[in-house]
Amino acid sequence: MTIQLVDLKKQYESIKTEIDAVVAEVLSKTAFIGGSYVKDFEEAFARFCGVRHCIGVGNGTDALFIALKGLGIGSGDEVIVPANSFIATAEAVTQAGARVVFADINPGTYNLDPAGVEKKISPKTKAIIPVHLYGQPADMDPILALARKHGLKVIEDAAQAHDAEYRGRRVGSLGDCACFSFYPGKNFGAYGDAGAIVTDDESLARRARMFANHGRIDKYDHELEGINSRLDAIQAAILGVKLKHLPRWTEARRQNAYSYNRHLAGTGFTTPCEIEDIRAVYHLYVIRIPGERRGALQAHLQSKGISTGIHYPIALPNLKAYAYLNHPAAAFPEASKASREILSLPMYPELREDEIEYIGKAINAFAV
Repeated sequence: MTIQLVDLKKQYESIKTEIDAVVAEVLSKTAFIGGSYVKDFEEAFARFCGVRHCIGVGNGTDALFIALKGLGIGSGDEVIVPANSFIATAEAVTQAGARVVFADINPGTYNLDPAGVEKKISPKTKAIIPVHLYGQPADMDPILALARKHGLKVIEDAAQAHDAEYRGRRVGSLGDCACFSFYPGKNFGAYGDAGAIVTDDESLARRARMFANHGRIDKYDHELEGINSRLDAIQAAILGVKLKHLPRWTEARRQNAYSYNRHLAGTGFTTPCEIEDIRAVYHLYVIRIPGERRGALQAHLQSKGISTGIHYPIALPNLKAYAYLNHPAAAFPEASKASREILSLPMYPELREDEIEYIGKAINAFAV
């Protein structure tokens, strides 16, 4: 049996008729930039997230950068981000002209540890970017309380958490704004690069929309210098189709995760946890292998035709890109330890129970 880490073809085949029809429609109308397809998707996704505004942009990294610029964050400011995430979370801060400040993670959820965040707040701190990593919502209430206490903005990095919920509210509606990636491999992915910012703040929405469109609202009325970061109509139309299927796909991912939990219960390896009153959406299903056995387990699974991944093999502060910050090797113990022990198993809605059982048996055989 061969099992991929992600299988995008299976999903496309399940909605091929709908996708092909809407792409043909866009092509026939030559409506490639802006227009009704983008507007309709933005309105639908804003409703889905429970907010008033959605600004479609070129990708998830741009979404973070534009959100920071829209909030007026730049030179001389500091922004706190988790030490365990993809580099986009941190590099957007640097692109905006601010200084990235890393905080360690909760070893159970791999998300920001609120206690660690508070220790990093300084007079220069202007924002916190909690990442809902692997589709597990960050513990937002204490983070939002810290933000209120210190007058900080909160930008949710929801690139891996479409349709996740935190205490009855959808991710994306919790902070001052939220940023989504629609990279093809995401739970809710386009067929190319795409992203969005969602917010209830009308003023922020206007600034973000202007900045993403060369600093203008009307064609040649540029109020400021911006960038060119647009969600194109083909991707918007595709996302409009896929949004109708997202709740079903979310439930399939959750059931797959619970099936993994059952099959791996006797291995001694750590499986994902969910904090109280949240709904995780399992962009990734990440287990933890103590000691030096991860590489051996990967090789064992590969020999059985099972693909795996590591998200992420180097904690952000330990990357060469951030050597200039001069962090001691032991400065982020939880993120650094996790980077040596975590392993992502195949996860997508179309993954079958017999495939999960096969993976579980292979891991159990290794664990003995």
